[in-house]
Parts: sequence; structure tokens; C-alpha cells
Amino acid sequence: MSKTAIVTGAARGIGLATSKLFLGSGWQVVMLDRDGPELIAASKDLQNTSPIICDVSEPKEVQSAFEEIKLEAQNVNALVNNAGVADFGPMEETDFSRWRNVMQTNLDGVFLMSQTFIPLLKETNGSIVNIASISGLRASTLRVAYGTSKAAVIHLTKQQAAELGEFGVRANCVCPGPVRTKLAMAVHSQDIIDAYHDAIPLNRYGTEQEIAEVIVFLCSDKASYVTGQIVSVDGGFESTGVGLPALRQN
Repeated sequence: MSKTAIVTGAARGIGLATSKLFLGSGWQVVMLDRDGPELIAASKDLQNTSPIICDVSEPKEVQSAFEEIKLEAQNVNALVNNAGVADFGPMEETDFSRWRNVMQTNLDGVFLMSQTFIPLLKETNGSIVNIASISGLRASTLRVAYGTSKAAVIHLTKQQAAELGEFGVRANCVCPGPVRTKLAMAVHSQDIIDAYHDAIPLNRYGTEQEIAEVIVFLCSDKASYVTGQIVSVDGGFESTGVGLPALRQN
């Protein structure tokens, strides 16, 4: 019997790369995203996928997706909570509506999806992988809502691991560092790119594929004794603190 993974935010970026990697490993994939046209376009040429339009911040939509998946999927072996939004701005300019918009998807969505699908994951000794960010591990400017939401996802992962382990369900968290996505390249100036390269020991951005490789590993049987872990996939960025690029260049 083939395994089934649910991937949220699957229409593009890390979510799409993860979906494709699961497929390449012989999994069935349920691809969730609230952007219907983009989701349909991304999944139309992929075999063994089921696209479902779903806003993970809306309890009714999550429940509807659950009912559909419960009827159609033979089993659910992994849940990848990847859907997220970014909103960068000064703390004083982050009004409550902006704050809530970030929290609803980045944190509430992870909670709702995980809570709803726990019964199916218990049946398979399945795995949850939550996608946080390096911004949840180290503070930065203009990220009061985004960074706080991702820090909360990190702790939520630990709560999941502590409570669900006795049922054989594992929960881990992946924290990507700077990744060369279309969105990042559209908003990162050359100065920002140069600064990241200087601060990252590997001297480059990561790729969506590199993040996906870690996600799929954590969902696989190869990681059967790994739970409650926070894995930075960041080229060493989180480990270095304040870098000394001038010394490194010498």
C-alpha cells in the first residue's frame, strides 16, 4: 500500500518542491492551497496527486478537506504544514489586522490542520513536519509578526511531539534559512543578497529542493526515531551569530 502525504501551501515554492519529491519517492500526495488557479496549474501534469483548494486558517475549510481526504485516501502517513504568509514591517506600523493575518495562517493553520488530522495519523504511526523559519530562532528587524508566528510554530511542534509520541506519531520542525525562491529574489535587493552571503557559512542561498529533501526525510521511515526536533536548513546561518566576513575572506 502506497503512503499518502498532505502538503499545505503546495501550489508553489517549498510546498511544490516537497510534493514533487514525495511523488518521486512513490508517495501519493494531497496538495492543499488557497490559491485555486495556481494549485490547479501546478498539479495538472503531476500523477498520483489530489489538489484541494483550502484556506488552512479557516476551520470549516479544514474540516471539509478532512472529510474529502478521509473518503478518498487509503491512509494518511504524513502532514507537512508548509502554508504561510510573510508580512515585513516596523513594529509600530504593524497594526492588529496585519498581526492577525500572519498568525491566522502561520500559526492557527498549523494548529487546525494538525488537530484535525491527528486521528488519521494515529492509524498509521504517521509524521507531522511543520515549516517554521530561521526567523523563529533568531530575531531580525521588520519581522515582529512573522518571526513571532514562526517561534510559536517551533514550540507547537515540541508540544505535538510530547503529546503524540505515545501514539506513535512523530512531530518535527524545519526552519529554512534564506531560500532562492521567486518571492525572495523579487524583494531582496543586491545589498540584502550580499549581506546574507556574508552571514551564511556556505556563502549562498538554499534551494527549494534542499529544503524538500529534509522534509521528506523526516516523514520517512529513515527518521523513525526522530521527533521533537528543530532542524535548521540554513547553510549554517543560525549557528554563526555575528559573522566576520572580512576575516573569513582573508
